[in-house]
Amino acid sequence: MNNMNSADVVVIGGGICGSLLARKLAMAGSTVLMLESGPRVGRAELVERYRHSAFKSDFMAPYPFSEMAPHPTFTPEANKYIEQTGPHAFQAQYIRMLGGTSWHWAAQMWRYLPGDFRTQSLYGVGKDWPISYEDLEPYYYEAEVIAGVGGSPDTGSPRSKPFPMERVPASYFQQRVTDRLAPTFSVLDDCTARNSSSFDGRPACCGNNNCMPVCPIDAQYHGGISATSAEQAGVKIITEAVVYSFEHDASGAIVAANYYDWNKLSHRVTGKTFVIAANAIESAKLLLMSTSDKFPNGLANSTGNVGRNLCDHPAIGVTFDMDEPVWPGRGPVSPCSIGQFRDGAFRSEHAAFRIDISNASQVASVTKELIGEGVYGVKLEGAIRDRAARRVSIKNALEQLPDPNNRVTLGKYKDALGLPVPSIFWNVDDYVLKGTEETRKRYDQIAKQLGATNIKHSKAGAFSNRQHITGTLSMGKDAATSVTDPFGRAHDHPNLYMVGTGVMPTVGTCNVTLTAVALALRTADKILSEARHG
Repeated sequence: MNNMNSADVVVIGGGICGSLLARKLAMAGSTVLMLESGPRVGRAELVERYRHSAFKSDFMAPYPFSEMAPHPTFTPEANKYIEQTGPHAFQAQYIRMLGGTSWHWAAQMWRYLPGDFRTQSLYGVGKDWPISYEDLEPYYYEAEVIAGVGGSPDTGSPRSKPFPMERVPASYFQQRVTDRLAPTFSVLDDCTARNSSSFDGRPACCGNNNCMPVCPIDAQYHGGISATSAEQAGVKIITEAVVYSFEHDASGAIVAANYYDWNKLSHRVTGKTFVIAANAIESAKLLLMSTSDKFPNGLANSTGNVGRNLCDHPAIGVTFDMDEPVWPGRGPVSPCSIGQFRDGAFRSEHAAFRIDISNASQVASVTKELIGEGVYGVKLEGAIRDRAARRVSIKNALEQLPDPNNRVTLGKYKDALGLPVPSIFWNVDDYVLKGTEETRKRYDQIAKQLGATNIKHSKAGAFSNRQHITGTLSMGKDAATSVTDPFGRAHDHPNLYMVGTGVMPTVGTCNVTLTAVALALRTADKILSEARHG
């Protein structure tokens, strides 16, 4: 066992949250060591890997899989890294690599609504957060400035300052759908970290329509950029470092983290403060693995809350063909949304939701559909052009209430390093099902207004994951019902903090990355304040 590394702050996880927290700490003078379980891979290699992949619809295709730091994959078949024990499969698609899962996102950086922090008080459902929108607002802006975020100013989230980035111009597709749906439906530009002009040494979006799984020119922000900026600020980064346990003293303070390199050699690192910044599933798994005589059920888990209240946005979709060619496939893949169903008194009865209107190219899916219908030859070429020009694809982000039965535990199988895989139980309740019914009604209204034919709803009772994973490390004022305090500090350990989407008590109706980053920046300030005051 080697003992060569020590720092003021040790950060476990090199994704967007861990990297930006580490960067802020290093810029303030702290020594910071960041451990990432996966490899370091550059954008050019990722683009090349995707170019040569046979599975263009698989957003995990460019990202290298390793037996030493495995992540879930589902194409060409599921690798079963996650043990599924619930009635609904939780098909998480996260990346264990420097930069994390925001490598393959659509760069959506929405703020929560003020009401999202108070659903129990306002509507009698879910949980109230231990902090308010106002507490987080300055950190929202701090994160937006770093990433270069633009969007519609009227999303329902109050702003003290305007967006730092102008919006990417709307495509023809977006303009036509917006005009045709008004005034019944208000279509808003998504809030995105995508350059409309050169920013931070990166070019403006040129409409490759390849935001997911990887922007080929780095016009959109991602965790790889965050990790680079952390390193430039002085953070020491060790990749291929799989943390498997922590050591603590008699008081419960963390004194060291142990990790395996990919040769399964064990290393020990020490520090004054430790931050767990892996994703919501892997962070919970790490805490549950770290048992001791004092903490037989794992760290931060004296009240049994680690891994519980797992949430995502259960999604349903619809496709149809408009009565005019609108040519989706030019510009960002996810440019606009309908947000008028995100909040209201109805939340006491059914799930709120946001409706995402996709601008992704429909050529591949339409071609597969037509071949299945037996169309071929010259007719096939013309039919692809006609149908792909008119095809509209829509999905939603349904609010899911925190349920302690939805949870991450340790699986019975082990990976190549001998570490347990995650086991997940996930279900959806009547609150979501009622929200699904309301969504389908809106889908039918939208289809009618756009003169739709060939309408196809997703299968009833089936949900896809939006990869907006929250809740497994929920923050709160009461240790009996939460894992961390309002700053992400573990109730059980005075120098152990957690950042990432897992600390978020509720999932709301929007993409969760901006809120997680804002919380991480707020946690960084808390760590710095604690250091200044001894």
